[in-house]
Amino acid sequence: MTVLIDEPRWWFMERHWSHLVSDRDLDELHEFATAAGIPRRGFHGDHYDVPEEYYEQMVAQGAVPATSRDVVRALRAAGLRMTPSQRRAAE
Repeated sequence: MTVLIDEPRWWFMERHWSHLVSDRDLDELHEFATAAGIPRRGFHGDHYDVPEEYYEQMVAQGAVPATSRDVVRALRAAGLRMTPSQRRAAE
């Protein structure tokens, strides 16, 4: 069981963002995010969006740095990957 975080490279609302995911299940992801102080509103169906200024904190708390491709692979392997339309429907 691992929580992964990709590099903060996704530009939105004047800042860069990372994706925080679990390679196992959403319960693990929610527990990690709650413990790290990431609000639930940052959850988007299969990941949390994390602003760049929290990246180092997430790594210090145990998130494993990964590439964006590794993040997607982990989501798919765990059966958690959602398509963009599935994420929109879930929100």
